[in-house]
Amino acid sequence: MTATIVLLPGDGIGPEVVREAHKVLAAVAARAGREFAFEDHSIGGAAIDQHGDPLPPATLDACRRADAILLGAVGGPKWDDPRARVRPEQGLLGLRKALGLYANLRPVRAHPALAAASPLKPALLLGVDVLFVRELTGGLYFGEPRLREVAGGRRRAVDTLVYSEDEIARVVRLAFRLARGRNQRVTSVDKANVLESSRLWREVATEIAAEFPDVALEHQLVDSCAMRLVTAPRSFDVIVTENMFGDILTDEAAVFTGSLGVIPSASLGEGSRGLYEPIHGSAPDLAGRGVANPIGAILSAALLLRHSLGLGGEADLVERAVAAAITTGARTADMGAAPGEALSTAAMGERIRREIAAA
Repeated sequence: MTATIVLLPGDGIGPEVVREAHKVLAAVAARAGREFAFEDHSIGGAAIDQHGDPLPPATLDACRRADAILLGAVGGPKWDDPRARVRPEQGLLGLRKALGLYANLRPVRAHPALAAASPLKPALLLGVDVLFVRELTGGLYFGEPRLREVAGGRRRAVDTLVYSEDEIARVVRLAFRLARGRNQRVTSVDKANVLESSRLWREVATEIAAEFPDVALEHQLVDSCAMRLVTAPRSFDVIVTENMFGDILTDEAAVFTGSLGVIPSASLGEGSRGLYEPIHGSAPDLAGRGVANPIGAILSAALLLRHSLGLGGEADLVERAVAAAITTGARTADMGAAPGEALSTAAMGERIRREIAAA
């Protein structure tokens, strides 16, 4: 097969981790007799600097033509002025919206060899494997009106939380389909005791559940879910929730792994094209030092293989290679490496590619 993959290195450590994920994809293609064509384009702060636009038309056009998109990270202190007219994050939000990427998948698995790097007790982490499905194009981040004004001499800001039943139904339905291939359990998270939008969310989730009699549904309030995540994480299988709740809960769940640097994500829409990115952000304090963890980007590449290119076997190969590298002691600094034993970004990428070659 021939597939076009757009690389969006972005800002901070993005270019460094995307470089290693690119090499892994190329290694997989060579091993499997596939042909991948790669295109580099700018987004975020780098695109603002080059083009004055966090999502240049050329970048968006390339992403629309691509089979899949791999993103590094956007943002950094250089572009953090809250009064700025354009911000790096607008590029990412605009890309999700333009491509109709309404669902973010974030698998969070606790690797036994990294249990000591987590602040949670190792006994709580045994067997933890949670898939978050976060609605991505609605809610507070996109609702209108949104404004700042001066009223009566005082500053005032407004954000609007809006969801339609169709927006809710499509992401909940995806969560149920994914749960069928796992442990057949969905937890729908809302704030239905306070928010009207959450009451609609709960109603629609219940209606969708009737289409999947083989999958169990439970409802959970977001505040109690946040507590349960760190007291009984094994009790979850698939968690589906709205945009802001998902943004917060998925970062909380990162403590299961001991490092944000190992967690991938996939943003999907109606077609096979998806946007894949590690969750760790741009980490500008690490940029250019060669110490960033590329595993999140590499595992995002595995999701790309599975969900956009339909190459499940190749995706499994990458995930097994990462697990083997971790099991045999490969660590970057953020993974709790002993002094003097931390691998560089490039060295970790090379270690994983060696595991792929040896498989």
